[in-house]
Amino acid sequence: MWALLKSLLAQWAILKLLLKSVGSLTWLLPLAFLLKAVGLPLLLLLAVLAIPLVIVLVLIGLPLILVVVVGGALTTFTLWVVSMGLLALKVAIPVLLVFWLVRWLRRSKGGATDTSKPADAT
Repeated sequence: MWALLKSLLAQWAILKLLLKSVGSLTWLLPLAFLLKAVGLPLLLLLAVLAIPLVIVLVLIGLPLILVVVVGGALTTFTLWVVSMGLLALKVAIPVLLVFWLVRWLRRSKGGATDTSKPADAT
């Protein structure tokens, strides 16, 4: 009887420990979904750019190691360009949002501004 009780308590403790460890990782789920949403299209972009290039290099008759090196270098360059673009967006989007917010606040404080040009008084 004691052995059964001990095994049930041990199973309950292990289950509780497992649920705690899985529960503490739930904050990573949105990050995982975001990486999946961004990463898969990025991999598709790299594949669309790299596969035809590798086929052309093979058809030209370059040695296989050179095809792999050149294809890898061009894929790396493409990934670098895309990551620099994402970095630029990470900087530009908050700056633009702040600019638009300040502009909107200035307009709302000043009331309706008349944007029409004054008539010529000649």
